[in-house]
Amino acid sequence: MLIRTARPNDIETLFDIRTSVTENYQSREEIAALGITPDSVAAMLATDCQAWLAEVDDRPVGFAIANATAATILGLFVLPSAEGRGAGRALMQAAEAWLWSNHLEEIWLVTGNDPHLRAYGFYQHLGWMPVGVVSEGDYQGEMKFIKHGTDAAEALKFP
Repeated sequence: MLIRTARPNDIETLFDIRTSVTENYQSREEIAALGITPDSVAAMLATDCQAWLAEVDDRPVGFAIANATAATILGLFVLPSAEGRGAGRALMQAAEAWLWSNHLEEIWLVTGNDPHLRAYGFYQHLGWMPVGVVSEGDYQGEMKFIKHGTDAAEALKFP
């Protein structure tokens, strides 16, 4: 599996992957209603955001996107046919490493507020700590997870 930085010509692929998922599915129209369009993603990638693609045999199977200014993972999605093969973990490692390289003390993400959701358990398994339900704003009703820089440093230590 190859993890590489996404380029502007990968943006359509990001949307294809995003709209392929079964859990937390949103159509292109629903995503556009949130202000997320190919043009807005291109603008994000030209500023303080970065995205990564996971490829298997030169075929994109997942992506992650993060924002350094907001210190957040904006999204992580894997094609249903590629789930359970390590792409999500590898993408998260790339996104976290990039965020930590920006000298952040804490990073965060949100996901659905249901412990039975796969994403909820996945983030916990990777050391993210649920800290509470967001009560207002764009992420109202979502569960917020955080990681501290010291958590990352501990994870990198070897016995």
